[in-house]
Amino acid sequence: MGRAGVAALVGAVGGAMLLSGCGASLLPLVAVRLDASGAPQALLRPCGDDLIQGLRLTGAPAEEDSDENLSGWETSGKRTGEDIGFPLFEPPAAWHARPAGQQRLAPAYTYRLAFGKAEFNYEYTGTVMFRTADLAALEPGQVWADDRVMSLGEFEELAEDSC
Repeated sequence: MGRAGVAALVGAVGGAMLLSGCGASLLPLVAVRLDASGAPQALLRPCGDDLIQGLRLTGAPAEEDSDENLSGWETSGKRTGEDIGFPLFEPPAAWHARPAGQQRLAPAYTYRLAFGKAEFNYEYTGTVMFRTADLAALEPGQVWADDRVMSLGEFEELAEDSC
C-alpha cells in the first residue's frame, strides 16, 4: 500500500472514530500557575482514583508545524490518579521523566501539558495549552486552565464537574 493508501486508511479510521463517538474527551483537568517566587507550577486533577498515563509537557515555537518537543519532558508507565502539584519542569522523581530540550519557559513557545486515563482508548485526556504571556497575566491565587484565567477554586470546581 502506497503513502496515499495509508493516508486514506488513517483518515477513514479517524473519521469513523469521530462519527462513532470514540476517542478521548478533552477535559480541563490540568492547570498551570505561578508560585510565590514566580516559578511555573503544574496542577493535575485526574477523575477519582483513575490510573493515568502519557504524562507529557511539550513546548515548541507556535509558528512551527512540528511534533518536535523543544522544551519539556515525558514519562512512561501508569500512575495512580491523585491530585498533585509540582514545579512545571520538575515532575516527581518517581515518575522518571525524560527531559526534552530546554527546561525553562521560552517566550515564543506554546506549551501543552497533558495526561490520559490509563485505558486502551484513553477515554479522556486532561490537558492545558498555554504561553508564557498567559502565565505572566496571572494574579496571585489565579491559574490558567481551559484557555482562560480563573481562581484556583474555580479550577477545582471545573475539574470536579468535568468528571
